Amino acid sequence: MPELPEVETTCRGIEPHIEHQVVASLTVRNPNLRWPVPDFLKSEVEGKVIKEISRRGKYILLHVESGTVLVHLGMSGSLRIVDSDKAPEKHDHVDFCFSNGKVLRLTDPRRFGSVLWQPDGEHHELLYKLGPEPLSEDFTAEYLKNCCNGRKAAIKQVIMDSHVVVGVGNIYATEALFSAGIDPRRSAGNISLQRLTGLVEEIKKVLSFAIEQGGTTLKDFVGGDGKPGYFKQKLNAYGRKGQPCVNCLSPLTEVRLGQRATVFCKHCQR
Repeated sequence: MPELPEVETTCRGIEPHIEHQVVASLTVRNPNLRWPVPDFLKSEVEGKVIKEISRRGKYILLHVESGTVLVHLGMSGSLRIVDSDKAPEKHDHVDFCFSNGKVLRLTDPRRFGSVLWQPDGEHHELLYKLGPEPLSEDFTAEYLKNCCNGRKAAIKQVIMDSHVVVGVGNIYATEALFSAGIDPRRSAGNISLQRLTGLVEEIKKVLSFAIEQGGTTLKDFVGGDGKPGYFKQKLNAYGRKGQPCVNCLSPLTEVRLGQRATVFCKHCQR
């Protein structure tokens, strides 16, 4: 599933091609995504200028005068810039066609993604209760400590909760906990402020580095320019079950937390 760095990479990749461009037409070949593409979306965006492109959590936001298009990539989706003469393929479900001859194309084999609408001045329910951005000044150790107080849930599940902080998915939660030396199974309420300070720093560090590298290629992720991510070669824990720890050389252990595979070092993480 594309995580925050992949979504941020996509935003940065498509922005130069469509920002300040007029949406000449919207083509919806298959509206049956995770939620149906609104029937009225065509009338809301055609003839409108993309004023700005931003990201909130894992949502890509296309801002026009009357509101905002919310795009989520789901588990297998991608947004790519293609030329208008490029024929659509089987899983190309939505095209935003621009007056400059470029097309923003949503490809989604599993159709778990979404294309939704938020009118100007309103807050979509999917965005309203999201926690702070992990790279923002609002995400601090003190904030995380307040969220963890009294909670028995595993710390990995807490930092992956989008109501606590957005965009820290399985890959980057695993990597940040490894770098911070924290056992992902530990009860969140039993972790000191000092150790949470280190965890917040590592979350910011690992996400920033992944964005610089262009995201993570695991199966089929590509950025908006069609190029793969390159963070996979830097992974220290995720996907390395049984391989030697890069610090102590002990074999890494895998458990399941919240239905997610979780790899960690029993010796270095406590």
